[in-house]
Amino acid sequence: MSGRLVRYQKCGAFHFITFSCYRRQPKLGTTRARAVFEQELERVRLRYQFAVAGYVVMPEHVHLLLSEPRRSSMAVVLQVLKQCTSRWLKSGGGEAFWQRRYYDFNVWSEKKRVEKLRYMHRNPVVRGLVEEPQDWVWSSFRHYATGLPGSVEIESHWTAARRGHHLPEYLRIDASRGPQDEQPTTFPPFATRRMGHPDSG
Repeated sequence: MSGRLVRYQKCGAFHFITFSCYRRQPKLGTTRARAVFEQELERVRLRYQFAVAGYVVMPEHVHLLLSEPRRSSMAVVLQVLKQCTSRWLKSGGGEAFWQRRYYDFNVWSEKKRVEKLRYMHRNPVVRGLVEEPQDWVWSSFRHYATGLPGSVEIESHWTAARRGHHLPEYLRIDASRGPQDEQPTTFPPFATRRMGHPDSG
């Protein structure tokens, strides 16, 4: 069996993305570094037209929950995001800022999306960085809890309401609900084709 990484893209699913700083060093360990990452994520979001359903910036890695971009591919989006942030944050010398590869998990159901959001938002608590998710500024938790806009536009029912229309059914995510409260989501036809994906939702 080949060890080659298989990615399922252009399939109408959300993507749970993880990538790390070079050798897992805490290169995002400062307030400035995390703010720069948020700034560049928002710029890249606007440029390539994708939705950010959630994120967390940790000292040595990042988790993102993204829709597929309308312009270009997920691989290009992440390459540009890494290049832009490293350009601002990389110190002198030849050492890389980011690890070269990234982890991409297709999210095929509402249940799985809520699970990934809860995982991201609790990551700083589990790591002992803060006592409560709302205490970690560099994530989408506060947006879901309050509806207030932050550095990165989060695609949520709060955001849709500000635009004056309802969120499409296949984008509905409620990170405050527990697994026992989850309801199945009606996906558009293109998103229900399994294509041999590894996660049954």
